Amino acid sequence: MRLLAPLIAVLALALVGAGGAAASEILGRNVTGPTLKVNTKGEALVGYKAAGKSKQVLVWGAVNAIAPTSARPQVAFKIDYAGGWGKYRTLSYAKTFKNACGPYDGPELAWAIAACKAPDGSYWALQQWQRALPNLGLTPWTAAQSVWELHVSHWTGPLPVIEAYTDWIYSKRFHHIFGRLSYLGAPVHGFKSTSRGVPLDSFGRNVFLDTFNSAYGAGWKRENSFLAQNPSGVFCYGFYAHQPYAGYPAGVRPMGNGERYRITAIGPGVTPVVYWEGDGLPAFDKDNPEHAARELELNALQREFAGPGGQCVLN
Repeated sequence: MRLLAPLIAVLALALVGAGGAAASEILGRNVTGPTLKVNTKGEALVGYKAAGKSKQVLVWGAVNAIAPTSARPQVAFKIDYAGGWGKYRTLSYAKTFKNACGPYDGPELAWAIAACKAPDGSYWALQQWQRALPNLGLTPWTAAQSVWELHVSHWTGPLPVIEAYTDWIYSKRFHHIFGRLSYLGAPVHGFKSTSRGVPLDSFGRNVFLDTFNSAYGAGWKRENSFLAQNPSGVFCYGFYAHQPYAGYPAGVRPMGNGERYRITAIGPGVTPVVYWEGDGLPAFDKDNPEHAARELELNALQREFAGPGGQCVLN
């Protein structure tokens, strides 16, 4: 199994109930001991413990993603948190569930804890990561900000792709990162969001940016999250000093540019959580021809990505 950055879960809360899920990938929060089985009918059975209780969750009914459209919702799993009782009205379904999923031989996965190849050739995976961390390098101060989410995915073919590039902005005084989120060569985006960039439909996706060894301190820290733009799937972010956001501890936050960056996004539909990682840059040196060439090249690339309706600053 080719997996990246395996993680250990921690204790807490389980979800209950049966039926469709608004956020199709999230099966639980702060779970321990997750397991994955898949049968010949295209169903997955995910086991875990939460709040000291064992859970068996049956998942089925979706694969991959459709392109953004206003004509219908994005594909989503059907989920039975009663382990088969909701679908089959039998308490023994989870106990008699026969695993037919073989070794995983698909593309590398970040944040993965289990993955396998189903009899029909499709892939299933469990991934676990901290989506809700506070921005601007702050240490979580609420339980909700520290949550580890358990995601399930089901797909065939290539994964969604995060492309990202680093350069400088505003007369090259500040560090900058931009890129795009795509799937099967087409942009990933939604049609509705709040003024703060929170998606309001099943197609929209945020990307989550972490910075390594920055002014916030050693190691990885959450810098910010932002929307993949409609219709290009493009995102962009400048590293500036920030006044604290509403509800945040007092005190101006420093510029968070670091030695390295990583970006994580939930794939469209029921595709996996995807990941990018790359190096940071030194301060811009006007006497360095490589810096000047890089800035020109990446400004042109960002303009190409964003198209005529792009909302990102270039210079």
